[in-house]
Amino acid sequence: MSRHEASPTTVQPASNHRPNACCFCWCCCCSCSWNEDRERAWRASRETKLETIPNCEACPKPTPEEVRGWAQSFEKLMKSPAGRNVFREFLRTEYSEENMLFWLACEELKAECNKHTIDEKARMIYEDYISILSPKEVSLDSRVREVINRKMQEPSSHTFDDAQLQIYTLMHRDSYPRFLNSAIYKSLLQSVSHSSSES
Repeated sequence: MSRHEASPTTVQPASNHRPNACCFCWCCCCSCSWNEDRERAWRASRETKLETIPNCEACPKPTPEEVRGWAQSFEKLMKSPAGRNVFREFLRTEYSEENMLFWLACEELKAECNKHTIDEKARMIYEDYISILSPKEVSLDSRVREVINRKMQEPSSHTFDDAQLQIYTLMHRDSYPRFLNSAIYKSLLQSVSHSSSES
């Protein structure tokens, strides 16, 4: 046998020769230590950063008219705190909740006036949603990333405007149609319609 030929003892069985695909996905159920470390780091950062973003926005129960209105336009859905909560619940089922979290963080940043707080929040948003090292990185094109990287040298309340618009558009075109056909939306619509017909 020539030295270039593989020795039978070095060839692994096909069943053991699968690539460890989990290292290339963002899925939280992966068992590889690389993803576990990333998840642990992300959890720690979430506990100390952006604590002002609650699990759910406080809001009254939506009316049937309001819930029906969410199907008329994405803008109506996003302007409603209750709508954002329900849509966020749907995004969680699609493992894309970070899109809504990023959008909410940008809204909060735009409302900020204090320069020191703006710098701090911008840095947190960058680390949580823009950095390629973050497990909650949002999907942005290279042009928008370059703009953000330049703006991060002197952050302002509008540093992420282009990125926020891109994520808003992504949610509108991609997730919103599926949301309207989802069990989450349909059951809520049925529930509020039923309770209003009883009263």
